[in-house]
Amino acid sequence: MLSRNDTLVGKFILLGFSSEPQLHILLFLIFLFVYMILLFGNFFTIVLIVRDTNLHTPMYFFLSNLSFLDLCYSTTTVPRILRDLVSVKKIITYAECAMQLYIHVCLGLTECILLAIMAYDRFVAICYPLHYTTIMSKKVCVRTVSTLWSFGFLIPITHVILTFKVDLCGNNKINNFLCNIPEILSLACENTIFLELFVFASGVIILITPVIFIAVSYIQIILSILKIASSNGRKKAFSTCGSHIIVVTIFYGSAITDYMIPKSSMKPGTDKLITIFYCILTPMLNPAIYTLRNNNVKLAFLKFRSRYFSANNRKCCHN
Repeated sequence: MLSRNDTLVGKFILLGFSSEPQLHILLFLIFLFVYMILLFGNFFTIVLIVRDTNLHTPMYFFLSNLSFLDLCYSTTTVPRILRDLVSVKKIITYAECAMQLYIHVCLGLTECILLAIMAYDRFVAICYPLHYTTIMSKKVCVRTVSTLWSFGFLIPITHVILTFKVDLCGNNKINNFLCNIPEILSLACENTIFLELFVFASGVIILITPVIFIAVSYIQIILSILKIASSNGRKKAFSTCGSHIIVVTIFYGSAITDYMIPKSSMKPGTDKLITIFYCILTPMLNPAIYTLRNNNVKLAFLKFRSRYFSANNRKCCHN
């Protein structure tokens, strides 16, 4: 079935954002600017966490994984968008489309679970501080992340195979800027109700279950924070958790809308905007949300900057 579709279709045409050529340059510059900020922010976050021993804790270990994940996640889409914005023919081969869809779903699934793990980390840190180092030991964290990445790349295999087994009957125009399950299913010329139900059920497990887990965790966290006698302690705890809640709201809200709400109920172009939110906007905002509101990261940055300028001054003096 995969080879039959490959023979009939061979390639897809990504319709992208606008048919107006004069807007393409503006969109290209906007996406290039966002991508540069995204790359710098997430890469610099990883560098700070790796170099500063004070950040070698479970919370920042998970944050470095999130930054690496966001680098990969955005890179599966943004370079393709930039290329298509300056190309006359926005063509993607059958194999490239299948690979992009697989990586996109893998990284999206991994981020869904990682955000839930980060919520659990905050829950243990605030509700059980005396047992935190035991429960979230280095060994536990490494095993958790290893399992997370393994499952993230194994589970979507079934989804991708089933998606590309549907009969497309030569339909090859994808009304989006990337290959995604809902877009491929919309091209099918056969009844896909069972596959759509399978995708919906997967969405409940992959998206709704972590949201419920995160909500329960933060209810417990808020109740524990309210018991803190020190106002500074409450403020610090709310600040740390508030940043995570912002990320969770943007990411899960847009992903649930994209995968679990019928496209027929949306205005034209809304699905593209929603995809931008969880594929590009969230990865761009994550470094700012987690670092600008975090005193430990600010101190690590100041130390990094001090060492950098000191090293440059020594080189200048030597020369």
